[in-house]
Amino acid sequence: MKWEGRRQSKNVEDRRGMGNTGKVVAGGGLIGIILLLINIFGGEGAQNLTPILEQLNQQQQSSATPAQPLSEKDEKMGQFVSTVLADTEDVWHKIFEENGMTYKEPGMVLFRGSVQTECGGATSASGPFYCPADQKIYMDLDFFDELQTRFGAKGGDYAIAYVIAHEVGHHVQTLLGTSGKVRQLQQKLSKAEGNKLSVSLELQADFYAGLWTHYNSKYLEEGDIEEALSAAHAVGDDAIQKKMQGHVVPDSFTHGTSEQRVKWFGKGFKTGDIRQGDTFAALN
Repeated sequence: MKWEGRRQSKNVEDRRGMGNTGKVVAGGGLIGIILLLINIFGGEGAQNLTPILEQLNQQQQSSATPAQPLSEKDEKMGQFVSTVLADTEDVWHKIFEENGMTYKEPGMVLFRGSVQTECGGATSASGPFYCPADQKIYMDLDFFDELQTRFGAKGGDYAIAYVIAHEVGHHVQTLLGTSGKVRQLQQKLSKAEGNKLSVSLELQADFYAGLWTHYNSKYLEEGDIEEALSAAHAVGDDAIQKKMQGHVVPDSFTHGTSEQRVKWFGKGFKTGDIRQGDTFAALN
């Protein structure tokens, strides 16, 4: 992605160099992986982190992380994600204005280890997520190494851009009222039916990531789309379940299959039309 020397967002708060104290999962390991799988690309599912962590209290210990200076690589990564967020701001302002609405920009918090949000406490194991209560995206950038080494994505800067655009998609859903309607409906449905709505919500965020890429295509470089599609494929529910448990349980899907995620990102990218993103009708 062509990003160097361009505008960076003013809505990024970088906490990576700050120390933190508090409870973390003892030893990380398996519990961290489980939380990552539950909340990967978690959207509003990040709100479920707090009760899960509370249930694991007996396996937690108090830990302090000292402040650490940012490396040159850290600094460059911060500049990159700030540029990507700025690009999402430009695109979504344009789309909202074309439809007679005003876009409110989300914030982004970069952190290491653990973080406190209006949706509760979270650790790096949650993966990138969006908190609707404070309308901020939270990211531990070390996640992208996990995405490549543990889940088989190709890596590359556009895999990161895709994740950011997906989380911004959840912000768009909050602004449009889609997320709120889904939460209300889920309270009246069985778990299996509620999961179907969660899948639709996640696939629509993938569609919005593709839509953003369509509008932002002047900055694409060779291989960028392949990087995004590889990331989308790697985090499909079926791909994760096959890797972790050896079999697939469709009723437990909350984010969509690899094929669905790739399909909806591609549809957003190819059409460039926000009206084509009704993932809820498509799954009925």
